[in-house]
Amino acid sequence: MLLSNKPVIGVVFGGKSSEHEVSIKSAKTIYEALRHLSNKERYLARPIYIDKSGYWHDYVFSESILSDKKDHLIFEKRRVNLTNLSKMEDIDVWFPCLHGPNGEDGVIQGLFQSTGKPFVGSGVLGSALGMDKIAMKSVFKSYSLPQVPYISLNKADFQNNLYMKSIDEKINEIISYPCFIKPANLGSSVGITKAYSKKEFINGIAVAAEYDERIIVEKSIEGRELECGVLGKSIMQSSVVGEVKFQTDWYTYESKYNAHLSKTIIPADLNVEVANKIQNLAIEACKAINAYGLARVDFFYQESTQQIYINEVNTLPGFTKTSMYPTLWEASGLKLEKLVASLIETAKE
Repeated sequence: MLLSNKPVIGVVFGGKSSEHEVSIKSAKTIYEALRHLSNKERYLARPIYIDKSGYWHDYVFSESILSDKKDHLIFEKRRVNLTNLSKMEDIDVWFPCLHGPNGEDGVIQGLFQSTGKPFVGSGVLGSALGMDKIAMKSVFKSYSLPQVPYISLNKADFQNNLYMKSIDEKINEIISYPCFIKPANLGSSVGITKAYSKKEFINGIAVAAEYDERIIVEKSIEGRELECGVLGKSIMQSSVVGEVKFQTDWYTYESKYNAHLSKTIIPADLNVEVANKIQNLAIEACKAINAYGLARVDFFYQESTQQIYINEVNTLPGFTKTSMYPTLWEASGLKLEKLVASLIETAKE
């Protein structure tokens, strides 16, 4: 087959998010999978790097980022004029490997949509709802999906003593300590604090406010942390259920990306009934927020009460060598290179 007849896959990575480095690792995995023998005959991969300032770079420089052979002398010359993005006629399918704001919140998805080319993952609505934890949980509530008690506030509320007093009363009434304070629009456990007291709660609000105007406070559940992958659009499938175990007090950024501090068990040791319920809930959660293509749905499972809680839907989960999403599907019988090909074919729907 001639190169010109192969669909060109634009692997977009990096970005202005605090998850920039994780994005590069995800892109390396996907780029390697696209260059695997089984995919090399089908697709032509083109990496597109977005630096921390938001500038887009050409294929040559972008590939040097993935191979760790970047030449800073050509950095300025390799920028792509964003206004010409729609004229990149050689790109047939966009494959975003972007995590966090501007990457999985609907912003880049809207840009891809404007080019008229298909792209991997959810559209603008599903991405936006999946990114904003407050909006996502509001939708879950309207669909009567099980989740932990939570309250939300804005950064500006932090300066209002009267409002903060009412928040303190709500915590004592419906959440209690310990609780988690999170930026509404971020991932990879960035900006999250676990508070055991009012003082730690106030400090946690200050930390979260550094990352986002919107903040969510959730009840801490003593339970197992389980995850399930979702794949497909017209027909959605769920993977086997995996479990995350960690040595830290909770699943921090450090433990998430340090093999010595956490481990995954795939499949999780669960009875069939519980596993099936989680798999079904994963698809229900995705459908509720209009997420499709790929997603990882995180759960808490409290064995003492047999209660399952949906934590969140991640519409562009990590794709590193140790990330849960690809390993969940590998355990389900879908190897990495086939998973990547399946995501591209789903995008064409």
